[in-house]
Amino acid sequence: MLRMTNLSKVYRTHMIETHALRGFAIHVSQGEFVTVTGPSGSGKTSFLNIAGLLEDFTSGEFILDGVNVKGLDDAARSRLRNEKLGFIFQGFNLIPDLNLFDNVDVPLRYRGFNARERKERIEDALGKVGLASRMKHYPAELSGGQQQRVAIARALAGSPKLLLADEPTGNLDTQMARGVMELLEEINAAGTTILMVTHDPELAVRTHRNVHIIDGQVSDLVRRAPSLHQAHTDVTA
Repeated sequence: MLRMTNLSKVYRTHMIETHALRGFAIHVSQGEFVTVTGPSGSGKTSFLNIAGLLEDFTSGEFILDGVNVKGLDDAARSRLRNEKLGFIFQGFNLIPDLNLFDNVDVPLRYRGFNARERKERIEDALGKVGLASRMKHYPAELSGGQQQRVAIARALAGSPKLLLADEPTGNLDTQMARGVMELLEEINAAGTTILMVTHDPELAVRTHRNVHIIDGQVSDLVRRAPSLHQAHTDVTA
C-alpha cells in the first residue's frame, strides 16, 4: 500500500540545512492500522505530509498503491491524493457556516461527483459515524467527539484506500478519544488502511503496529497480533 525506501527530507535556507528525515524506510500493507509515535521534532509531521502528498521529499523512493510518486507533477499528485487518500486532523477543520451535510460535501464537489452520488456518499458516511440524524446541524451544535466523527465521515465519503490521521484524539477528553478510536478500529476492520500519528500510548498499543521515529529515522517497529481482517488480508494478498 505504502512503501518508503531510504527517503530523506532536507529543508534548506541560504545558511542552514535541516534534515527532517534521513534513511527513512517504512512499509505499510493494505489493511493495516499503524501508529506513528516519537518526540516533538522527530520528523513525524514531515513523514505524514510526505505520505499525504502535501510535501515533496529530497531523495529516496516512495511508492503509494503501486504508483511511484517521485517526479509526479502537481496535477498528478493532486489526482492521486484525491483518489487514494483521506485526512483526519486534530483540529477537525470543519467549516462553521456549513451544516454537516455540506461539510462532508465539500471535497466530493472537488472530485466531480454528481449530486445524486454525493448525496448517497454523504448519507452513508454520516450513518457510519452515527450522525445520520444530525446532518442538518452545524459544527457548533456538536461536542468535540461528534465534530471529529464528522471529520472522519468527510474523509470516508471519498472511499480512500489510506486514511491519514494526525493526532485525531488530541483535542478530546479520554472518553471521547476512546469512542473515536473504536470508530477508527471499525473502519479499519472494514478494509481501510490507517496510518495515525499519536502521542497517546494507550491508543498506540491498540493497533497492529507502532512505528517509533527519532531524529528522522525509524528507531523500532513494534508488531502486534493482527486482527482477523488483517490475517485474512495477508493470506489472500
